[in-house]
Amino acid sequence: MYAKILVPMDGSDASTLALNEAVQMAKEHGSKLRLLHIVKAPMLDYGFSTADLSRRDVVATLNKIGQRILNNAETTVREGGLNAECMLFESIEGSVAHVILDQAKQWPADLIVMGTHPRDTLIGVGRDTAEVLCESPTPVLLVRETSLPTATNSHRPLDYASGLCADGKMAVKSGCHP
Repeated sequence: MYAKILVPMDGSDASTLALNEAVQMAKEHGSKLRLLHIVKAPMLDYGFSTADLSRRDVVATLNKIGQRILNNAETTVREGGLNAECMLFESIEGSVAHVILDQAKQWPADLIVMGTHPRDTLIGVGRDTAEVLCESPTPVLLVRETSLPTATNSHRPLDYASGLCADGKMAVKSGCHP
């Protein structure tokens, strides 16, 4: 069903959980995996040169960290008995989400599997994840690092991506029903 699975990796526990889910899916479907890390390069020189660091040095260090993240992820894939293609990108302008969406289109991916961190927002995801969800013509599977925080009032946060409330009950237009 999913011949090509794109997995953005940022080195977080959430992206590792997403990778593990993608590996399982790839085994079940005989899918190819592409692991993606995006270095968000600083646009301006924020005075790094005063500490004997130039913007170029900062970007080089971020690239090394990104390569390490991809190497660790590739090891996980190999331990699962699969191979993966690894891609490292620098993003100076635009969002990380645009790189993910461009790669999903160019490859072309049949599924994007992303980790997401708990957020205290209406949809429970960060800006880049929300942007991928809103703009992607490719199906997106979100793997949560932990459950959403429980609301302190009578309203419970909705997880629109899965159709469930934080407590696991189905979401309906007017809220969550007991």
